Amino acid sequence: MSAGSISDPENSLNGFYRIPKFDIFTVYYRFYDMDTHVVIMAGGIGSRLWPASTPDMPKQFIDILGVGKSLIQLTVDRFKGICPMENFWVVTSGRYVDMVKVQLPGIPSDNILAEPEPRNTAPCIAYACWKIAKRHPDANIVVTPSDALVIDRERFAADIRTALAFTEHSGNIVTIGISPTRPETGYGYIHAPEAREGRITRVSEFREKPDLQTAKSYLAEGGFFWNAGIFIWNARTIREQLHRFAPQIAGIMDELSDVFYTCSEQDELSRLFPVCEKISIDYAVMEKSDDIHVIVSSPGWSDLGSWSSVRSHTCTDSLGNAVVGKDVRLFNCSDCIVHTDGAGPVVIEGLDGYVVASKDGRLLVCRLEEEQNIKDFSARKI
Repeated sequence: MSAGSISDPENSLNGFYRIPKFDIFTVYYRFYDMDTHVVIMAGGIGSRLWPASTPDMPKQFIDILGVGKSLIQLTVDRFKGICPMENFWVVTSGRYVDMVKVQLPGIPSDNILAEPEPRNTAPCIAYACWKIAKRHPDANIVVTPSDALVIDRERFAADIRTALAFTEHSGNIVTIGISPTRPETGYGYIHAPEAREGRITRVSEFREKPDLQTAKSYLAEGGFFWNAGIFIWNARTIREQLHRFAPQIAGIMDELSDVFYTCSEQDELSRLFPVCEKISIDYAVMEKSDDIHVIVSSPGWSDLGSWSSVRSHTCTDSLGNAVVGKDVRLFNCSDCIVHTDGAGPVVIEGLDGYVVASKDGRLLVCRLEEEQNIKDFSARKI
């Protein structure tokens, strides 16, 4: 089995994702803070996982691992012990609202926020946090992507709770840093030389996605951690930080705040949201503020942003091949990932280090070393 798989089929789905019979969520169920809220960002299209992920059905709504649940459903599962379901929020595209309602029926419809158009993560996060603050000014907020994987839910929950306790009554922001296990070029990095597992430490700086040689140097030097894109802060803090570092976005949110929870909200949102500066929260706040801290965690995290990451978290055969789908037959193949929609039998011979994926008549055959170009390949006109 590959990293992330387990040997106890009674506590797994397809031998992979463990659903504990008794875990930390049971312990904390009666004790979560009613002022804690979880914001899930679910507007991306996951183009590097084409053809399984498309604009009509992006990866967060797909059972990409063949475990019986989509990535957004697994995201909600890992936060269920942090706050009640009525404190979950999803920010997504208008075209995905119905998908969210179907896959997450426990989240109130009013908590599913539809962006009129994508403006990157800073406006997305600001919209959710301003709306929460309108009725919950003392809210303590976790912001998370919808399309990542976490194996050790208990460890993850403990680190999230530590961060929430730190931000509840302070003006600090905490981000989750993942201890790197390889020289990864697909992630941004957090530099915090003094950081240790489970401890909150001030961030020295953020680094953009590196080339392979730089990533290797980060791993050798130590003190560099993958940026998981998970943020914890209280409502007052993020509003103050955005007013300071992204005043254009903050000003629009202040104006929108007057119509939140009214029949005019959608009309005003459609008018004002597209005017927001298109910028990530990393550029808008995280790289500018002096109040950023990191808690280093090793919960078996992956953003599942590539076919290689899917392969690394799926059971493999003795030759390193991972298969998600039915009636797939491999001959003389090694280190491949095959992902099919079960439309018919698939026979593959003689491939080494390839991804083969099919869905709804779309087919991808690509060397894994070229997978960072899949987004461009799929978009290119022939």
